[in-house]
Amino acid sequence: MIWYRKAADQGNADAETGIGYLYENGWGVLRDYGEAMTWFRKAADQGNARAENAMGFIYDRGWGVPQDYAEAMRWYQKSADHGYSSAVRNVGILYKNGWGVPQDYAEAMRWFRKAADQGNVDALNSIGILFQNGLGVPQDFAQAMSWYRKAADQGNAVAETNLGLLYENGQGVPRDYAQAMEWYRKSADQGNPAAENNIGVMYDRGWGVPQDYAEAMRWYRMAADHGSEVAENNIAKLYENGRGIQKDLDQARLWREKAAASGNQDAKNWLASHHR
Repeated sequence: MIWYRKAADQGNADAETGIGYLYENGWGVLRDYGEAMTWFRKAADQGNARAENAMGFIYDRGWGVPQDYAEAMRWYQKSADHGYSSAVRNVGILYKNGWGVPQDYAEAMRWFRKAADQGNVDALNSIGILFQNGLGVPQDFAQAMSWYRKAADQGNAVAETNLGLLYENGQGVPRDYAQAMEWYRKSADQGNPAAENNIGVMYDRGWGVPQDYAEAMRWYRMAADHGSEVAENNIAKLYENGRGIQKDLDQARLWREKAAASGNQDAKNWLASHHR
């Protein structure tokens, strides 16, 4: 912070952006989205593309400001016009989800390909998602595999997880639990909560590994610690059924409540049908 501040006091836009990220993430300071926005705006007013993208992200998420996808798009477009590949992909995400603009998968693909051409690894994964799900293109698991592999080869943890899912489900490749586990472990090594949860599922079901509820619980807890509401719900199921741990219906409900508060629909449905 000290060195960022010295440079920022001289109008250095990169330093101003850096200070914004410190406040946004609570790195070495108390998290303060308002303060983050102040510093991002200083840098964005100088045409700093990273800061413009960061402004868009804050409006996109509604962090410290009312969520406003139109304003997010405006900032992402500014950043994209300045050649920032993450912003180019973010424009594509808004089109893919229909946030602030009419949903348009073809337009999303156009922006993802543009970002990928600029070297954005996340965009490679995004293209894979469109092919896997047949969004704006014919469903093509082989194409999905190809794009995920390009991203995974550059260390993208989400793409590694997605590759694991293709192997787990036998989509575009013969079902291969060992390969699925290999990709999940690569991703989990980077702290990816979806991969950690999926490893838990493999042990829970005994897919490609000896069934081991205690090991499943260990991975579910790891994933839950990293924010996976799916894992929270899976922990509840283990408590509910006394698998790998002593049966405890109070703990099961507690974890369902955690999962529901995090947005897990299965947990919400369970709670709705199990009134006390």
